[in-house]
Amino acid sequence: MKKITHAVIPVAGFGTRMLPLSKSVPKELLPLGNRPAIHYVVEEAIAAGIKHIILVGHAQKSAIENYFDINAELDNQLRHKGKDELADSLNWLPDDVTVSMIRQGKALGLGHAVLAARPIIGEHDFAVLLPDVVLDPFTGDMATENLAFMIDAFAEDNHSQILVDKVADEDVHKYGIAKLSDTSNIDDQIDINASFKVAGFIEKPNLADAPSKLAVVGRYVFSNHIFDYLANTEASVGGEIQLTDAIDALISEYGVNVTTMRGDSYDAGDMRSYMQAFIYFAEQQLAEDE
Repeated sequence: MKKITHAVIPVAGFGTRMLPLSKSVPKELLPLGNRPAIHYVVEEAIAAGIKHIILVGHAQKSAIENYFDINAELDNQLRHKGKDELADSLNWLPDDVTVSMIRQGKALGLGHAVLAARPIIGEHDFAVLLPDVVLDPFTGDMATENLAFMIDAFAEDNHSQILVDKVADEDVHKYGIAKLSDTSNIDDQIDINASFKVAGFIEKPNLADAPSKLAVVGRYVFSNHIFDYLANTEASVGGEIQLTDAIDALISEYGVNVTTMRGDSYDAGDMRSYMQAFIYFAEQQLAEDE
């Protein structure tokens, strides 16, 4: 089977919802427990089999790229002091995994950020992981579930995959909501990974207008065809190139599936949910140390 090995992580946003924390520190580097949020996102990608990760950022986000690089001076100092184990823990990326960074150039939205990775992705199919969304790493198996499941599902039928999760009635208006082609089996498989054909998405609908309660979580597996649609998508809401517009075009020509999520996710880009997530991650890690 054709295996996806490339992933795009857009990191160019200023993180205004996280001010003042994000004024001088990229929001992706804000900690969840004892590691920055993006650390868990990259670990998730690696567990799913990704070998080349492309960060799409801008000039003020070089600290993110530095996090995944080797700080030779720090490494030498730690080893000189006999702290080899600590030094090894900082250089945690597997030898067969590459992290690259490319600049978005202009702030033209998520669709434009994904398109900016095209020079590195080339003709490969690829995954997209939004760094604001962190899946619970303490439960389940990231080597087989969620993103990994989506990659395997794509390999089987070549349908792009979008991760969704059921949200409460009062939260429907906050998300892109999936409209399924067939809803007959959805209630039986809402808490497991299962793939369903999707007819489209409605962005932040009122509850009365929502076709379901399945909200887009922030994980995608795309056929390379998405680049052609993004390149031909005109800017719309807010003068931005919308990823959802390209997904609609992809649905009409090639078909797209949604995958129901297993486990929990946390919004690390919203102050209230970030603080709740920090407490949860810290509690889990403190319990592991006992």
